[in-house]
Amino acid sequence: MSQRKRPSGSQSSSQSKRQSSSFMTQEEDDDVTFTQPSTTQVQKGLEKFTTAQVDQKTAEVVQYFLVKDQKKIPVRRADLVKHVVKEYRNIYPEIIKRATRTFHQVFGLKLVEIDSKNHVYILVNNLDTADRPPPVECPTSPKMGLLFVILSVIFMKGGVVRENVIWNTLKKLRVDPGEKHEEFGDVKKVVTDEFVRQRYLEYQRIPHTEPVEYELRWGHRADVEVSKTQIVEFMGQLHDKEPQSWTQQYREAQSSAAQPGTSSQR
Repeated sequence: MSQRKRPSGSQSSSQSKRQSSSFMTQEEDDDVTFTQPSTTQVQKGLEKFTTAQVDQKTAEVVQYFLVKDQKKIPVRRADLVKHVVKEYRNIYPEIIKRATRTFHQVFGLKLVEIDSKNHVYILVNNLDTADRPPPVECPTSPKMGLLFVILSVIFMKGGVVRENVIWNTLKKLRVDPGEKHEEFGDVKKVVTDEFVRQRYLEYQRIPHTEPVEYELRWGHRADVEVSKTQIVEFMGQLHDKEPQSWTQQYREAQSSAAQPGTSSQR
């Protein structure tokens, strides 16, 4: 019996990226169909629903965000409108305003738009609350520790690194992307798929490279959640040096700390 020839890794990767590109185009098209209602439209829309109905829909939106946040999955406005808000789309701004207030007052969370072009949102610990560190400031799980190492390498190398630099670094830590890890499973998939979908990393092809090469940058979520000051301090402890030894990185970290929630990688 003849067997079907399995596609090579490069063919499979290329097909996956084409599918991903097609999916992103469809997502962008979905959001084009939604236009943010004006204040007048919202006021008229509210007249069609009772207070209880609006409260119930707000609760559904809050629940949707919380479920997605458990897996660190960013929420797109198009998906939120299509799957949750539905017939309440004319009062979308009011529902988001109420949901934002609920996150702040009940959960101590802040709703942040990390991609203004495609309207993508995440929840982060309220940056106004001094006694709450950013979620990734002190990694509490092996996977977050892995992410922290990668973000550290990228930051210390100037904000962007070739993919092979990350793999070589991880191999020194006995984490080989070519082997299944007992804690992380498929390491390469975790880094180039899971962390990318969660918007912690950006994974982009380097133009005009043959064979094809990719580079990694900080993603929008990392810009919001991760303390660059803590990264420099971590490197200082690791190498038994003062954080100020890395002049450029230290200055960048201090600048980032003075402007919380803004990107210093771009």
